[in-house]
Amino acid sequence: MRKIQLVCKGIFDFVACLIGLIIISPLFLVICCAIKVDDPGPIFFKQKRIGKNGRVFEIIKFRTMIVNAEKIGDGLVVQSEDDPRITRVGKLLRQISLDELPQLLNVIMGQMSLIGPRPPVTYHPYNGYDDYPERAKKRFQMRPGITGLAQVEKRNSATWDERIEIDIKYVDNFSLLLDLQILLRTISSMKYTEEYTGQK
Repeated sequence: MRKIQLVCKGIFDFVACLIGLIIISPLFLVICCAIKVDDPGPIFFKQKRIGKNGRVFEIIKFRTMIVNAEKIGDGLVVQSEDDPRITRVGKLLRQISLDELPQLLNVIMGQMSLIGPRPPVTYHPYNGYDDYPERAKKRFQMRPGITGLAQVEKRNSATWDERIEIDIKYVDNFSLLLDLQILLRTISSMKYTEEYTGQK
């Protein structure tokens, strides 16, 4: 039953994201233009993340901060929505989570899923997949998600150890019904994200 549900999950991810991108393409174009006009630099922010079975891929998000923001001020962490590194358009995108939209492309490419453990950067909280404790590696048995159980239960308040335990619980208890519940809870709780690295 689990294998069948995983196949259905993959099919749903691809079809839903493809249809979603077609429907929101006008909004996508407007956001691209707004980012470019508001602040010089690339439209997209790309960052290496650890995905399923430890494979590294580049996550795609709309750029919401000035170029090289991770090397300025508080580095990877955004303390508040008033962080001066956040652009005007970026502040709005973060408030309604539209900065995550390009990750639909990651889903279509088979690197991510709509629901799953968020993919960590390659150097935090551990230095690469091999440095994760064996128990923690279990969270990488499924494709990382745009949103996940840890995000709807704890948002950004949880420590990494707490997130890992919640992610393991998700992997152990995966079902299409659980995915639907997480998706609905995500939609109802969209708000500003405080973490620059996207570990939401």
